[in-house]
Amino acid sequence: MFDIGFSEIILIFVIALLVVGPERLPRIARTAGLWVGKMRGFVSTVKADIDRELATDELKKALAKQTSMPELEELIDEVTGDPLQAKEVTRRDEPASALPEQVSEDPADEQQK
Repeated sequence: MFDIGFSEIILIFVIALLVVGPERLPRIARTAGLWVGKMRGFVSTVKADIDRELATDELKKALAKQTSMPELEELIDEVTGDPLQAKEVTRRDEPASALPEQVSEDPADEQQK
């Protein structure tokens, strides 16, 4: 986190020992350790909240992108709409060979066949 080497830690310990004294140094070290632990916990909580918010935003964008697809809207209309209209749509999408032949009422068309 702070890029402090071993020699720098020893120097800080010696200075703290001279300034505070041997009686109060363990209590101060314990208090400093608790504060560092609380700070790490706070930082990890903030990071988790930010990650959660970013994930929520990404999901919202993906959902908006999916709902704006016209193919999906047509499919939803087919499923939720009138079943007869949905069958007509599927018949239009089928190849011509799958459709039954249409009977012509014009006698001239029948003679040409």
